[in-house]
Amino acid sequence: MPSERILVTGASGFIGRAVVEEGVRRGLAMLAVTRAATSWPATVSAATVHGGLNDGDWAPVLVGASAVIHCAARLDVIHKSSANPLTEFRCTNVTGSVRLAEQAAAAGVRRFVLVSSIKVNGESTLPGRPFTEEDLPSPADPYGLSKLDAEKAVLRVAARTGLEVVVVRPPLVYGPGVKGNFAFLAKWIRRGWPLPFSALHNQRSLIALGNLVDLLLLCTRHLAARGETFLAADGKDVSIAELCRGIGAAVDRPVRLFPVPTKVFESVAKLAGRQAIAKSLCSSLQVDASKVRARLGWSPPLGLDEGLRLAVEGAR
Repeated sequence: MPSERILVTGASGFIGRAVVEEGVRRGLAMLAVTRAATSWPATVSAATVHGGLNDGDWAPVLVGASAVIHCAARLDVIHKSSANPLTEFRCTNVTGSVRLAEQAAAAGVRRFVLVSSIKVNGESTLPGRPFTEEDLPSPADPYGLSKLDAEKAVLRVAARTGLEVVVVRPPLVYGPGVKGNFAFLAKWIRRGWPLPFSALHNQRSLIALGNLVDLLLLCTRHLAARGETFLAADGKDVSIAELCRGIGAAVDRPVRLFPVPTKVFESVAKLAGRQAIAKSLCSSLQVDASKVRARLGWSPPLGLDEGLRLAVEGAR
């Protein structure tokens, strides 16, 4: 086994698997760590850690690791009716991240890259006022609160141990294997269903999976990344209507859009109990990623059109 390697947590997930596969493609020594045995190509070194993030023993798999890319996180509560979802999120996203960071520092790991979320900044932005790293955090839901707490807690470990921590906050990530609203949207467009989005003129920042992976791997080694928090995005913001047309071009299908005023759209969504989806479709969420470009000299390798093509091919 190589003397130095990059350990990836949550390696069976959407982002983690892509990080491992790209690292191997580049000839890097990668270790894919999951909670359950996962099928990998012979070129991938893999290990399992029994238990959850908050009670697993990471020491054996951290031996020889030069960096950790921490993708594992709780994205949703197990029980929708949970009386205290924030406690559930914090158990994994905060307690678990701190446990891993402390064990990484004890094992002599140099760099710890924490995959956080733009939800730490908030849920929406005003026109022409994209989020920056200098903005005061304003998380609006338990998941966002837990990711902010995780950032603070891991940085305290860094201050105490000398572990080099880098925090990356991505917005919506799209790519092969993407699920959720993006996958549903692609399915609707592929089937030719008309969509009521042509009157929605919001602006959303996105990041292609390949672009995020490229940045995370860069953050494991770039000297100027140490101790920094970066917002990440493709660099081209789109409205929901523009996103639909981009997906349509990627699947070679005409996009049938018709106008519904925003207020009407939101009212109907409220009656249907879909306020969260309506907000994500109607509101703007823009990210200023100029800091990471200037500090690390990073530029996204994939443009929007190529990123969408890869995403819909993966969905197919």
